[in-house]
Amino acid sequence: MTPEQAAHDTQAAVVRVPARFMTDSATYARGAELGFEGADFYFAGRGGVLGDAPADVVAAAMVFFAPEAVRAAWERSGRVLPRRETAEEWARCAHTYAVSNLPSSGDDERLAELLGVIVEHASPALVPLFAGWRSLPEPSGMKQLVMHRLNALRELRGGLHAAAVTTVGLTPLEAIAVRAPRVAAIAGWTSPLPETEPVQDRWTLAEARTDRMLGRHFAVLDEEELAELVDLLSQINAS
Repeated sequence: MTPEQAAHDTQAAVVRVPARFMTDSATYARGAELGFEGADFYFAGRGGVLGDAPADVVAAAMVFFAPEAVRAAWERSGRVLPRRETAEEWARCAHTYAVSNLPSSGDDERLAELLGVIVEHASPALVPLFAGWRSLPEPSGMKQLVMHRLNALRELRGGLHAAAVTTVGLTPLEAIAVRAPRVAAIAGWTSPLPETEPVQDRWTLAEARTDRMLGRHFAVLDEEELAELVDLLSQINAS
């Protein structure tokens, strides 16, 4: 198995599994307890790894969200908690979710080890949210550690995917229209969705480029380790 193929084969698990804690009602209940309004905990939690950055910097990192929505949430949330503290609270929600909800991969310790190798060696170029998440303290429990490192990989892939989308000439809204039109409003976009047929080929190219770029980071594992990683993540995603 090649690193690029492994990047492609793990996409579903990398994207979907951490997203479950982000959409879990308990996560937003915790945000409300802390004093955040609506979805502000999401923006403050993810963006908090960047520190006390200007709103436009956070909007630049959260490529697929409407900049004005990011700016408004970032400015409101700054009055609740310090940025780093918010990021750590967000991470704890990921860990809490994992304890109760993350299925076993069959060998969570090995999965955490393989993920850790990729996360440790990955370049932070083009992926500020990944770099920020990687700076957070890691949890001690095994399920928590799997989720923590898997979310790091999600931020790595997400940043590379944003770069790939840009290089093929797609706008963030065009990419959303192709991939997930139902989330456009949730992401703060108010403009009508563009037609997708004219940009479908560019989307396919962006996906291939994402696999290629992420595959370079996966290359720190050998062929046998890549096959292990694909198998273990497939078991979690299937469950």
